[in-house]
Formats: sequence, structure tokens, C-alpha cells
Amino acid sequence: MTELPEPEAPIGVGPWQGELPTDPRFDPELLHDGDRRNVVDKYRYWTVEAIRADLDTTRSALHIAIENLEHDLNIGSIVRTGNAFNVGGVHIVGRRRWNRRGAMVTDRYLDICHHETPADLSAWAAENGYTLVAVDNTGDAAPLPAAELPERCVLIFGQESSGISADLSAVATQRVYIPQYGSTRSMNVAAAAAIAQYAWILQHRT
Repeated sequence: MTELPEPEAPIGVGPWQGELPTDPRFDPELLHDGDRRNVVDKYRYWTVEAIRADLDTTRSALHIAIENLEHDLNIGSIVRTGNAFNVGGVHIVGRRRWNRRGAMVTDRYLDICHHETPADLSAWAAENGYTLVAVDNTGDAAPLPAAELPERCVLIFGQESSGISADLSAVATQRVYIPQYGSTRSMNVAAAAAIAQYAWILQHRT
């Protein structure tokens, strides 16, 4: 007789038990219905606005930029990682509409900026004192483990199929690549973005 799999435990928490809190950060609807969101325990039952306000107090100086030429599903995954590291902002370069599926609604907790062209991103970086760092396995890139990443930098990521475009790469003043030791020429861009962001964290937010 085949054993049935154990039912999966529900994500999050159910309705609030006991006297309701009066703290304005709590969402009355979530208190009543339960909070099934993928948030850390500290933010259970909090409103989105309250969570964003609290995250604003500990934002990283790091920003990330993603080129949006092909409506790449990986964009959402990169945004989700950006939320995990609490980056200061996410920049979408190219098409305004991007595939949010992989973000798992984490974009609600981040500032998302849109730039039509690489020149627009470059102008923003210059105005705000940021260095543009392209993450791509091009010939003139330095190995990421040995690179000194500026604290105020924007890590740039390209499309899964084609990498960073020539126009966007041209506005970057620093280029790094992730060393690989297998047979494939490149790794998934969302995975590369996670590694690169963590490398910045190790240097500036240990």
C-alpha cells in the first residue's frame, strides 16, 4: 500500500490570538485573517508600508541595475535577491515593463527606478556619486574574488541569453567576472547576481 505524503505545513501564521495590538504598524486585515507572506518573523502582521519604512533604516549602499531587453524571467529573481540583501535600489534599464513573476512580490519593499537608456543610468550614477560595475565574463573583466568593489556602486547585470549589451557595458567604469571551473561558459544570470551581491556584502556589510 502506497503511503500518502504528509500534508505541507501552511506558510506563515494564522489569525492573531488574544488581545489585538494597537501599534499602527500592524495590518488589521492580516491580524484577522493571518499572515501567509514570505517575510521574516519580525514583520509578521505588519503593513507593507511599515515594513518598507523599517527597511529604509538599514538599506545597503549597494544598488543593482538589470538590463531589460527580452522580458527575461530572471529579472524577478534578481530583484528578490536584492530584497534579501536590502539593497538601496533596483534600476531597470530598457523596457519599462519587466517580468515580475520571479520577484515573488518582494518588489513591494524596494525602490524600483526605470531608465530608458544606459546614458540615463550613467547620468543618475554620476549625479548620486555611484560607480557602475558590470558583472560579465568579458575579456577585460577582473576576477570578482580579487576585485575591490566600491561601497557606493551599482552592480550591472545583463540578459540571460546575451549578457550585458555593448551600450550598457560602455558606461561601466569597472568590470568583474565570476571564475568558473566547469565546462559551461556562463552561469544563470540570477545565480551570478546573487554571488556578486554577496561579494559586495562580504566587503562592506559583514
